[in-house]
Amino acid sequence: MIAVVLLYVGAVLLVNGVWLLGSTVARFREREASEAAAVTGPGTYMLLGDREVAIMNLFTGGIGLVIALFSILRAPAGTAGIVDIEFGGFVLLFAFTYLYVAANQFLRADGTAFGWYCLFVAITAVPTAIITLVNSNGHVWPVWLGFDWAVWAVLWFLFFVLLALKRPIARLTGLVTVVVAIVTAWVPGYLLLTGYLPPA
Repeated sequence: MIAVVLLYVGAVLLVNGVWLLGSTVARFREREASEAAAVTGPGTYMLLGDREVAIMNLFTGGIGLVIALFSILRAPAGTAGIVDIEFGGFVLLFAFTYLYVAANQFLRADGTAFGWYCLFVAITAVPTAIITLVNSNGHVWPVWLGFDWAVWAVLWFLFFVLLALKRPIARLTGLVTVVVAIVTAWVPGYLLLTGYLPPA
């Protein structure tokens, strides 16, 4: 199930990164151009509407929510089910992230509260990265996943700085989001789905 989650996380991160980069281009051009000038030229392909991006966030958050709940609800009682509950709990961090982004985009909220949620997730991701790496036993996928958690912690922290602290790092955050989409989610999700990356 992690392969499916990662594949769609890669897709939504890529879309969100492009949306964020396009938004910074649009804001820069609005500042530089007169009120009557239209946004044209290079970069317009990156101008994605808030609500169309919200749809992708809604779909990916919904898929994550269903997978997380399925994993938690099917977990056997006692310590035997802890792995399924842990997996579901971590997937919910992602699912709520994308559902929160979608809600903010539909409601046109400024994202301050979401920024604080991102800090919570960033802090949670740090020990998760360490534990995953320590328990990897040198296997490729667990090592990759441990580094993924560390990178995701950085990304969620960037969104905290951007949205809660209101620092002007939208372009940097957009670029990092696109790279993170490819390296930590899209590629490993695809490799896991196709069997080229063994899960252990």
